Amino acid sequence: MPARIIDGRAIAEDIRGLCATRVADLVNRTGVTPGLAVILVGEDPASQVYVANKIKACDKAGIRSFSHRLDAAVSNKVLIDLINRLNDDDEVHGILVQLPLPPHIDMRAVLETISIQKDVDGFHLYNVGALVTGTTIFSPCTPYGVVKLLEHEKIEIEGKNVVVVGASNIVGKPLALMLMAREATVAICHAKTRDLAQFTILADILVVAAGRPNLILPQMVKTGAVVIDVGINRLPSGRIVGDVDFDGVRAKASFITPVPGGVGPMTVTMLIENTLQSAERLANAQ
Repeated sequence: MPARIIDGRAIAEDIRGLCATRVADLVNRTGVTPGLAVILVGEDPASQVYVANKIKACDKAGIRSFSHRLDAAVSNKVLIDLINRLNDDDEVHGILVQLPLPPHIDMRAVLETISIQKDVDGFHLYNVGALVTGTTIFSPCTPYGVVKLLEHEKIEIEGKNVVVVGASNIVGKPLALMLMAREATVAICHAKTRDLAQFTILADILVVAAGRPNLILPQMVKTGAVVIDVGINRLPSGRIVGDVDFDGVRAKASFITPVPGGVGPMTVTMLIENTLQSAERLANAQ
């Protein structure tokens, strides 16, 4: 029997609907409307699309968005000064700096300027490091979305062998820590891993975030495995695909995410969730 396709779009819509209800309740109880500040530096076309989608999703959930568009030649000081002003703005509960930034910008300094209480992307050094102890304030959105997909489908994590292919700071490493916190046994593979298949074939849950189309073939996957494809690749034809041979692997897996329509919609949804949590935390503290 072919694998069950995990419909990330439908799950994301369900979560966003719940978030919209919580936003309305928060406004009615406290008068606080969650606010997200989005900073876009330069005019990268892909970044412009991502920012537009994030703002649209926030507006639909009842979250106010504050858009700040800066010239590509902006200085580190001007960008950091803006973030500091947003840190002090009580109407802003989350701050997102769209990546990538121009080469002359000190990305680490920029991300670490964001208040950890408003770091809804989960990229601040504190939030990344706190994943080790399970005390992070905000989890990075894409790994958080992967975990939510597994939870929604009632896929057991505890005690399972998990292989994460891709060791990025944005997806692979934080996801491994989040799954370890749920008592999975986790192996991380990367570009230097020799004989990748000897690891992937052992996975009860295989998460692939390497950015290489058709990296994972059917013979590399255990029968009945859960396969989560985080990869997004544009082929010369213009078609968008993941890192997994979807049709071939679907014949062996028990669950699989499509690309597009799998993990992608969950990333923006977790941004909404994190921003709402930030506003709720502030309102409850008052």
